[in-house]
Amino acid sequence: MQRRHFLRIAGGGSIAAATLGAGSLSACGSNRMPDEAIEAWRGPAHDASSSADVRRWLLSYAILAPHSHNLQSWVVDLRTPDEIVLSCDLKRLLPQTDPLSRQIMMSHGTFLELLDLAARERGLRADITLFPQGPFGPDRLDTRPVAHIRLVPDAALAKDPLFSQILLRHTNRSAYDASRPIAPAAWQAMQQAVLPHKLGFGHAGVGQADALARHRSLALEAWRIELSTPRTIMESYDVLRVGAKEIALHRDGLSLLDPVVVLLNQVGLFDRSKAPAPDDYATTSQIKDFGQKLDSTPGFFWMVSQGNDRVTQINAGRAYARVQLAATALGLSMQPLSQALQEYPEQAKPYADIHRLCGAALPGQTVQMWARVGYAPPVDPAPRRRLEDFIRA
Repeated sequence: MQRRHFLRIAGGGSIAAATLGAGSLSACGSNRMPDEAIEAWRGPAHDASSSADVRRWLLSYAILAPHSHNLQSWVVDLRTPDEIVLSCDLKRLLPQTDPLSRQIMMSHGTFLELLDLAARERGLRADITLFPQGPFGPDRLDTRPVAHIRLVPDAALAKDPLFSQILLRHTNRSAYDASRPIAPAAWQAMQQAVLPHKLGFGHAGVGQADALARHRSLALEAWRIELSTPRTIMESYDVLRVGAKEIALHRDGLSLLDPVVVLLNQVGLFDRSKAPAPDDYATTSQIKDFGQKLDSTPGFFWMVSQGNDRVTQINAGRAYARVQLAATALGLSMQPLSQALQEYPEQAKPYADIHRLCGAALPGQTVQMWARVGYAPPVDPAPRRRLEDFIRA
């Protein structure tokens, strides 16, 4: 999941950076988000190649799915007509913050959900077989396919209204409007969106001051741990794209467009080789800033699964995609809080705490998603690679 980070100036100093990813600060001129990096968000009508093969039309929506760190680790094989084979690019993983690749699998679930919604829009049933050559083990991925999709015309298939929200869905990491509570009907709509994938849905909002305080405190502590653990923060540095030129070149990862930082980078005064110390201003200022964002948050939601196998992780990703689309339709913003759910040793206590807080205390129960929800000004979309970059002949 994309997040705020800091920068080190060459020579050992440090400065606080702007928000990364979809909420990054945009400057004028060359420091604004480059058009080519977000052209996918205009839809397939702007991609001539998508009109020749309906599968390309479907994929042009699927690649807009949320993905951890915006890695976009999807690979598709189109060699057989009317079929799509989805695999994972093993060079686009997060071994430090997502050592068991649970979030990577969820990110393949979000892809499949958007693909299914798009197929329905074209009168096609997407018959999805997960792990046709067998599921991955619990601790690593391999080259076997994640899913086989067969597209079948089906005139009786109903379209899903969530499809209309795909081009509007963006993760929003800014401050929310604390004065606007989330109505019960909105929570109900989000909960309904989860039902096809059979995960438990919980939320905390207006009238639950003690619960909100506990969610805020836990999210802040997990964020502090990730910022203060060099190997986990450096994993984000590896996919940090600074300035319009880097963003346009890669069209993935974490985008940074703050004009001051871009200038420092251009003149060689920006050190991405190591992380600041836990007590550096660059770290403490981000903790303070994120605390303020959490304080502005009027609601949190979570999803709990029975079990945590690879199929369950895929279905959790599909469920999250639906929840976020449902929230988008209601004018709500959303930001995943992934840190406390991550399975590396330093997060062991927050991991146990979030499971208790969300009522996932029974053996096998897993909190698959935890997010802040509220009303906020719109933000720019995150970069996306070209459709052809995902296709293997």
